[in-house]
Amino acid sequence: MSSLTAPRQVPAAAPAPSPLLRPARTLTRYALRHGLPGRFLARAARAGDPVARMLRERDLREQPYAVHDRLRAAGPLVPSALGLVTASHAVAQEVLRSDRFGVGFDGSAVPGLLGRALRFADELDASGVAERPSMLVVDPPDHTRYRRLVGRAFTPRATAAFEPMIRRTADALLDDLTGADGPVDLVDRYAAQLPVLVIAELLGVPTDRRADFLRWGAAAAATLDPGLPLRRYVAAERGLRAMHGFLRDHFDHLRRDPGDDLVSRLVGLSGEEALTERELHATVLLLLGAGFETTVNLLGNAVVALDAHRDQWDALRAEPAGWANAVEEALRFDSPVQLTSRAARVEVEVAGRRLSPGTRVTLLLGAANRDPDVFPEPARFDVTRRNAREHLAFSAGVHYCLGAGLARLEAEVALRALSERFPRLRIAGLPVRRDLRTLRGFEVLPVSLR
Repeated sequence: MSSLTAPRQVPAAAPAPSPLLRPARTLTRYALRHGLPGRFLARAARAGDPVARMLRERDLREQPYAVHDRLRAAGPLVPSALGLVTASHAVAQEVLRSDRFGVGFDGSAVPGLLGRALRFADELDASGVAERPSMLVVDPPDHTRYRRLVGRAFTPRATAAFEPMIRRTADALLDDLTGADGPVDLVDRYAAQLPVLVIAELLGVPTDRRADFLRWGAAAAATLDPGLPLRRYVAAERGLRAMHGFLRDHFDHLRRDPGDDLVSRLVGLSGEEALTERELHATVLLLLGAGFETTVNLLGNAVVALDAHRDQWDALRAEPAGWANAVEEALRFDSPVQLTSRAARVEVEVAGRRLSPGTRVTLLLGAANRDPDVFPEPARFDVTRRNAREHLAFSAGVHYCLGAGLARLEAEVALRALSERFPRLRIAGLPVRRDLRTLRGFEVLPVSLR
């Protein structure tokens, strides 16, 4: 058999590291990924860096708009603790769509003591969604290969086929709320439950583990943030280990008894398409986490915005065809993903500035989605906004969110069903934001249903 047709060799999974080394590995991972960056950000915040302050100070994270305006006024690319940052929609879109920028960082290529520390700390069972070989942090051709393997499950036709199941799930969850006395937490009882049940169905994982998936997903989401405190990082790592343990057992089960679902297909790949054990874990971990994190945040943010604009809630109840655009406006107005970053792969010019290879640019998506050059009166929530869909809440370019269509459908169905079942729904208490930097949503959302 020629080298052109030989199947791709899939190496066996590396042996698990000794449990005796686990505390040392955990501390090393924490120091490299959070401890040192956290110290740097704290120092920059004390020096008055607006981006560092926004990342470190909860009140600024909850109301970041003055910081966004300040950065926008300073120019299209502004030096900060995170390198260059932009609040410009045009610059963010240009960088996201350019093949001259990438997301990849290969720790295996780092020389010296830092490289040895990275390799010592590396461990599959503690890896999160922002570590190789996750699609979030690899560039083509690896990214292209992973996306091609899972993309067929998220085509418009495949997504549309889920609509009846989403409607049934929403109706069942709302049935459970019908007899509720007093305020209920809409996140806990509805916004979080619906997307996790949908992604569990798509991936073929047991729906009776949904409480576990939500807990593990929260752990994975926390690791997206820079500078976590040690205690929170340890809790996040504990959740990641539990999720990887579940996935390992689930993959073994599907190898013996495959089903008609996406994970069964991924587990059963062979030859050139076969995924290594680490690639399999990274891909499914990302699909599970991303499959509900965006939607739960989107639903909570949308309900809060609509509660503050009752005329628009009532108008949507009267004209349900408007829910699709209302979802786009919610994504623009209060973006579930607030920031992302790219690094220049080659020398490139952006906004009149020449960037050398390796220069990192942080894109404040939440700010770009309120850029007045694109969205007139950007601080005004308007479900009839004609260009609402021009937001960058799902990114752009090759890393455009794979599940964007599914998230949109879930949100449209869930919000319409909620408004029809409980037209008098109101916020009844103080909503509590999640203490996250990259993702934006609500931890607790108390509502009265009547």
